[in-house]
Amino acid sequence: MGTEGRAEGFSAEAGGSRKIIHIDMDAFYASVEQRDNPELRGKPVAVGGSRERGVVAAASYEARKFGVRSAMPSITAKRKCPDLIFVKPRFDAYKAISLQIRKIFAAYTPIIEPLSLDEAYLDVTENLEGISSVTQIAKEIRARIRAETELTASAGVSYNKFLAKLASDQRKPDGLFVITPEMGPVFVETLPVRKFHGVGPATATKMGRLGIKTGLDLRAQTLTFLQQHFGKAGAYYYWAARGIDERPVRADRIRKSVGAENTFPADLFTYEATRDALQEIVEKVWGFCEGSGLRGRTVTLKVKFANFQQITRSRTGQMQIGTRSELEQLGNALLEPLFPVARGVRLLGISLSSLAAEEAEREPKFSLPP
Repeated sequence: MGTEGRAEGFSAEAGGSRKIIHIDMDAFYASVEQRDNPELRGKPVAVGGSRERGVVAAASYEARKFGVRSAMPSITAKRKCPDLIFVKPRFDAYKAISLQIRKIFAAYTPIIEPLSLDEAYLDVTENLEGISSVTQIAKEIRARIRAETELTASAGVSYNKFLAKLASDQRKPDGLFVITPEMGPVFVETLPVRKFHGVGPATATKMGRLGIKTGLDLRAQTLTFLQQHFGKAGAYYYWAARGIDERPVRADRIRKSVGAENTFPADLFTYEATRDALQEIVEKVWGFCEGSGLRGRTVTLKVKFANFQQITRSRTGQMQIGTRSELEQLGNALLEPLFPVARGVRLLGISLSSLAAEEAEREPKFSLPP
């Protein structure tokens, strides 16, 4: 089959290594909208706000052909694809379908680590169905998702989380790819470092300046060198370059914070321009909060200047932040005292921590001091 990678010689009993599946729903939010509204099928769809300062939460594959991507400003997306159809997010619907999919996972293993509404790791080293082939389990899960939800999922199968996540990207959409223990180190060699999970644009640029462009380049560096330049993440990069990742799939993983950031193509110098840029980041963070039902009490603003100096500012309230507007107000309140700035702002980020499930009833609103 054209959508599958190597699947031979990789059973749940082979070699004693872990057997990990990474499931990633294909253009999840947009696909749900196309499923529920036949008029949207086959058309470029973006889930998110269409207003001037809106942001794309998800894009259908028809829209992606025009270069539309999640987290892209809506005005940019519309410029790239004039026929783009914007649809308001329905997080309650996405959450319900996500729980439906999670029940399918639970038929095979209790060791499930959700990363978001649309993706999760599964450890099927010992699976509930007694199926020896990990590839067969992944096939069955994908088939059940299609039958029960009318949606498609891509799956990556490997012996650790790092490679399983890489594998799920190889045959998107609606694909399955397997990276066996024999394939792992060689597969990583040719991989551009920007494809490594955990390597963002800024880190990839920094690696490029150090002459590190591929997994093979990364493998050539010593552990000391990588820790010196990348801190705690250095050890992760060192082992990942060798196809090694010992992180377990954590069924009880508790998310401590949720955040987003953006590096700008041109530095920002005024409060107004920076505040406007922050709105797009707030939109992304709040979208996750809406979908997951999580709320937080602590807001942290991250600012990196043109000279790479980085600062953070935080504020914690007694009550959870209950609306996007409150999060935006707090972000602006942390941002405004920093201006005027001596150097331009090259990166902004905002995060929520002290997370908990949404309170059924909120008493006083989280308000800013006068």
